[in-house]
Amino acid sequence: MSDTVLELASITKEWFGVPAVSDLTLTVPRGNVVGIIGENGAGKSTLMNVIGGVTPPTRGTMRLKGEPYAPGAPRDATRSGIAFIHQELNLFTNLSITDNIFITEYPRRFGMVDHRAAMTQTQALLDRLDIRHAPETMVEDLAPGERQLVEIAKALHRDADVIIFDEPTTSLTPRETARLFDVIERLREDGRSILYISHILSDVRRLCDKVAVLRDGRLVDEGAIGDFDIARMIRAMIGRELSSLFPDRSNLPSGQVMVQVDGISQPGVVADISFQIAAGEVLGLFGLMGAGRSELARILFGLDPAEKGSLSIDGREVRGAAMQRIRDGIAFVTENRRSEGLLMDAPISENISLATIGHIGRGPVGLLDREAEQALAEQARSDLSIRASDLTRQPVRALSGGNQQKVVIAKWLAASPKLFIIDEPTRGVDVGAKYEIYALVDRLAAEGNAVLFISSELEELIGMCDRIMVMNRGEITATFDPRETEPRFEREALLAAAFGEIVT
Repeated sequence: MSDTVLELASITKEWFGVPAVSDLTLTVPRGNVVGIIGENGAGKSTLMNVIGGVTPPTRGTMRLKGEPYAPGAPRDATRSGIAFIHQELNLFTNLSITDNIFITEYPRRFGMVDHRAAMTQTQALLDRLDIRHAPETMVEDLAPGERQLVEIAKALHRDADVIIFDEPTTSLTPRETARLFDVIERLREDGRSILYISHILSDVRRLCDKVAVLRDGRLVDEGAIGDFDIARMIRAMIGRELSSLFPDRSNLPSGQVMVQVDGISQPGVVADISFQIAAGEVLGLFGLMGAGRSELARILFGLDPAEKGSLSIDGREVRGAAMQRIRDGIAFVTENRRSEGLLMDAPISENISLATIGHIGRGPVGLLDREAEQALAEQARSDLSIRASDLTRQPVRALSGGNQQKVVIAKWLAASPKLFIIDEPTRGVDVGAKYEIYALVDRLAAEGNAVLFISSELEELIGMCDRIMVMNRGEITATFDPRETEPRFEREALLAAAFGEIVT
């Protein structure tokens, strides 16, 4: 049996003559985890779509288990032993685990669907992956990490030789991530080959046997993981040295309190939340999944109610729903930019004008001024370095994750807010684009705005924030101020507070 399960030779994929992947040659050894890394727009998704049969290559060939491989559709890839576990899972949440595994091929007996056989086979798969749920459990009742394991169970049921993971830990807790890694290691020991796409470079180093780096559609570096440190990965991804992951802060917060939150409470959600943010300050908010961080953000922005408490900006209390709060100077960069922050199929210019559309009117009936809208978009492209070809016709869906996030921020910048609530701003964004977003956050603070920076990544909170609050079960358990503690921030103390431990 060959040691190589998948071979790509000079794969090129062009769209309207523009290459998304260029002359890429790669081998995937049997029983290896191969990390695929690169900035957004580097060609990772296109390459995986070629392997998964979503789109054919323009040029080049593939071989799978020593045989020519040219899938015409995803079902051909599935039948050939390729499984693709997407970032957005391909499950029917209103069906059971068994239904999801056998949805296209239920076993039959005497011409009838054999439910007992399906349940027995499902139970064997669940036992194999240590999923402690019955086969008839509805997928909507599973946690995100458990749903991902159901996708892996589907791959094992189809006896996949190659399993592609696309940003698999984006929505997982640390415990769920550790469990996923344990499953991947067992898959490797079982002789499965894994293609692992991730922006979290420390996870790639921890999990993978080899790494392949893409930039501008080309394979620019590859080799055994032991030959790659984080610095080499970053250098290969962005084509230059990145001396620091975070920009130097260009200002210090003023002593003037801009934002005052007093006693915000909503039963079962948050309890007695009080804090201040000074003009020019970046206040971090940390907590484990379910701590209430995003729920607090939604209350402050007026999307969800609070039973009691108040929010004031520059001494004036802010009331009402989201539209009024936008007028009062609040911006909310949601953690789910694709479904809540953007109109994915609308042009970039229309997305940038969303928060100020009432001000881009012309004439007595306020018809939309397309010229003003385009000028606003062009200014945003210049200010934020948004990489796009045609602002008025190109849908925001066509942009990389980092550029989509810039469009969200541009939308709010146009409204001239005073308080920016930013929830998980770098989720699903590559390291180069992360730096640009951090620089934008620094710029917001330098211009005198107050920033509430919510993140589950301690490193970026430590690297970017003036102070860090920690939530647990809907309450603030601690606030860390580097002016009062040394060293600047302690990871252990932050994590202890997140778990509800007493911090001394």
